[in-house]
Amino acid sequence: MPVTLHPVDRGAWEADAQARTDLARIYADAPAERLPAPADTFIEDHLTAGGAFLCARFNDRLIGAVALRDDGSAWWLSHFCVRKPTRRRGVGSRLLALVGEAASAEEKPLRAELAQLQMADQLMLSRLGYRLDRSGDHYELVLPGCHTKESPR
Repeated sequence: MPVTLHPVDRGAWEADAQARTDLARIYADAPAERLPAPADTFIEDHLTAGGAFLCARFNDRLIGAVALRDDGSAWWLSHFCVRKPTRRRGVGSRLLALVGEAASAEEKPLRAELAQLQMADQLMLSRLGYRLDRSGDHYELVLPGCHTKESPR
């Protein structure tokens, strides 16, 4: 399945009706316990707070997404979701691999708060090379060329 990375920030959300529809469908498919609010409210709140979504695109449709918050030193990932019809086909793993490539290009480590991850998410992140930080509160993937608080520039 040839999946590509498609970022959706506030500007893309406002300009692209198909992205709005697809992103809403992705999060509408999420189990209720995955989101802190209904899908449309969650998306709007995340974008209003300055966040973005990194999405998996296939055949001009968004089929998976992860919420992104850039704190300046790292990219924080949360709320992973793949559309029901495309689950269990490697879309989530492919999406996170593409996110890793983008983060590496920006020289940003990737982090995900442990408290926001379900067990399946933790297993997938571990399989992809993320490791639990020494503090035990988040998973982190340090990519080549990236520096973290443990390895200053």
